Amino acid sequence: MVGKEQIAIDRKITLDELNSFIKHENNSRVLKRLYFVKFRYLGDSVEEATNKVGVTKKTGYYWQEDWNQGGYSALIPEFGGGRKSKLTDKQKNELRTLLEAKDYWTTREVLKLIKEKYNVDYSLKQIGVILHSFNMYYSKPYTLDFRRPENAEEILKKS
Repeated sequence: MVGKEQIAIDRKITLDELNSFIKHENNSRVLKRLYFVKFRYLGDSVEEATNKVGVTKKTGYYWQEDWNQGGYSALIPEFGGGRKSKLTDKQKNELRTLLEAKDYWTTREVLKLIKEKYNVDYSLKQIGVILHSFNMYYSKPYTLDFRRPENAEEILKKS
């Protein structure tokens, strides 16, 4: 399209202030949006600016609208936080204490414990996520060979 840009970018701050934001920004998502705004400040069309930062033109228009309405703070993405946990914080603390009382747990044992104690169903994958959040890790059980001699370590050392 040749001619005037249909929706102009609001110059809420100077280019130097914008460069300062870019220099000190740690969040890569916000940084990408700030670069988009900078390219718009420098005279690029929405299409040119989106091509430079690697997003669709529609996304560029959304970002520009956010910038025009709220400036820098409107570029910070807001996440909903996900689904609420089936266990309360108190139950999680209690579960952690129960798990720390025993050295080894399988995910199936933890699953059974949660079902019996709290009447809550989880998948085995989610049990792994919960254990990881407790900084506890699990692995597949090591199978023992019934043919292994009792003094296997001694035999190995002699070899």
